[in-house]
Amino acid sequence: MLSKFFVTALISGLSWAVLPPSSFAQTSGSRGDEVLLEMNQASKRGDKNRLTQLLPQARGHALEPWAAFWEIKARLGEASAAEVQDFMARYAGSYQEDRLRNDWLLLLGQRRDWAAFAAEYPNYRMGDDKEVRCYALLVEHLKNPAADTRLADEVRKNWLAQREASDGCTSAASRLVGKKSLSTHDVWTKARLATDANRPRAASEAVEIIAPEALNLLAELNASPVKFLSSKMIAIRDVRREIIVLALVKLANTDADGAARFVEDKWGMQLTGEERNWVWGAIGKQAASRLSSDAAGYFAKVSKDSDLSDEMLGWKVRAALRNGSTPRWPVVLGAINAMSDDARKDPTWVYWKARALLSNAPAAAASAPVPPQRAEAMALLQSIASVRGFYEQLALEELGQKITIPARPPALSPEEKETARVNPGLNRAAYAIAIGLRSEGVREWNYSTNLHQRGGMGERELLAAAQFACDRSIWDRCINTSEKTPNVIDFEQRFPTPFRDAVIQRSRDIGLDPAYVYGLIRQESRFIMDARSGVGASGLMQVMPATARETARYIGLTGFTANQINDRDTNITIGTAYLKRALDDFGGSMPLAAAAYNAGPGRPRSWRNGPVLEAAIWAENVPFNETRDYVKKVLSNTTNYAAFLTGQPQSLKARLGNVGPREASAPPPDEKMP
Repeated sequence: MLSKFFVTALISGLSWAVLPPSSFAQTSGSRGDEVLLEMNQASKRGDKNRLTQLLPQARGHALEPWAAFWEIKARLGEASAAEVQDFMARYAGSYQEDRLRNDWLLLLGQRRDWAAFAAEYPNYRMGDDKEVRCYALLVEHLKNPAADTRLADEVRKNWLAQREASDGCTSAASRLVGKKSLSTHDVWTKARLATDANRPRAASEAVEIIAPEALNLLAELNASPVKFLSSKMIAIRDVRREIIVLALVKLANTDADGAARFVEDKWGMQLTGEERNWVWGAIGKQAASRLSSDAAGYFAKVSKDSDLSDEMLGWKVRAALRNGSTPRWPVVLGAINAMSDDARKDPTWVYWKARALLSNAPAAAASAPVPPQRAEAMALLQSIASVRGFYEQLALEELGQKITIPARPPALSPEEKETARVNPGLNRAAYAIAIGLRSEGVREWNYSTNLHQRGGMGERELLAAAQFACDRSIWDRCINTSEKTPNVIDFEQRFPTPFRDAVIQRSRDIGLDPAYVYGLIRQESRFIMDARSGVGASGLMQVMPATARETARYIGLTGFTANQINDRDTNITIGTAYLKRALDDFGGSMPLAAAAYNAGPGRPRSWRNGPVLEAAIWAENVPFNETRDYVKKVLSNTTNYAAFLTGQPQSLKARLGNVGPREASAPPPDEKMP
């Protein structure tokens, strides 16, 4: 938390001309801060009366816009249009103004007050709420039905991307289906995706658009897909076939083999080719995500890859990569080529497509033209090669380069720094974080850097905003803001080294690479000392209470109590000890130890069974999305930190190595490690 001195210094000297109509005379720790914190809690409880009682005491506070926002948000459903407009005029240009506008637009859409919606929508700056956008598209359709093709494409994309049920996109889709601008297949695709994601309400809303008579069948299959599939005998009509598809998808989520038997023994011949392909894709995806050797066989039953979703195709690629000592490169290439344009641009699939092309591309003779297949692969690798991330670094190494520190951008001018220093949104965000309103501060910061102006801040503005955060030790905003610069990379901002003496000394004392420790902390907490995860992990290295107690016992840290876990040095001591224990248990494998740190040691012990794989393939096949992303980011961070700390070129591939079953000669697993 920032000091009282900092907050006072932060707000002193700021011009009224650049701030909203609130006095920044309060100081951290004052009664005014206590009022804001109490109002925040009342907002979470939905205590409208308490918010109204406290609001007068928040007038003039630096965070008055937040106090006023919580108060009116709690009673937005009963507030008048005039009250809403008065709020937006009073706090014009602020995050809170546009946040309330977002919520007001949602309410207007739900009320079908299209005239008021159309009048307010042009003022909406954020533009990041898919449901608001769907309402706007629906209003545009009502005004100009001739634009249906363009509107339908955007509605389809927003609707399919939403996991939860949404009145705005469902209403827009329903209207466009009625006008034949969206197809019934689009609606069934939404129902399939929702069923696969275990979102029954979203699936039900989709089915209701085109087959309300089938809602009882949908409820029946959700209750027990096995019973449903066993009791039904025939599916001739389109709706009945689609319901059978949903039941098979539902079953595949928990029993891929059982779903496969139903397809082969009973339902397969009654489905169309596209329906059958989708079901086999769902079954293959579930088998692949459980690292089953049957996944490749299930995917092989798909006759047309373009019938599959991008997520299914991603798992088809992973299963093909995991195919023993030699990946099935033609399958990798075919599946990636079948992905949507947006998916193919992901560095993950750019890299693996390049590797697939190189797998059988002839080497170029010194004086001969580069063969087309190799040229395409090289172009793909060059399009992503950088130090920005895991696959970007691997692409560099495929091109024969190492990971080095990029040249630092030109220093910020005093004028650029001053612009960030007096930015009202950044200041409110920093103040909120300082008094413990981190979530609110982060939201306002992100709005100020990304959404307040169309396209977000420019590159130099982002660097200045990042430096504003770095100078105040708001490390998560320092890192995240600097990461948004599209063309330049400031390593000192992106890979800061707070608590350097403590981290490096402790790491070296127990035989850990300090770069590995920094790479993990950066991913765990972004150097927020009081960070706390949703599952109860705490501090810089996000240690769970039970893990902390066992690790303290393991290293002989006497007198340890749970309330010490947020102490910086204690957290580093326990976190590094656990990481070293995991590293030793997994034979020095950084990818496996990182997976153990995130998901516990039992899971990666299971995930390593099977063929010996290059670790990039193993990491891409980690079944948990969070852990897969975590392992890749920790290793990428580690490589960049090593380049920064040593000043020497580094290799990510050398840190990855191979992953396979525990060797027979290795010590048995450390079963006491939590």
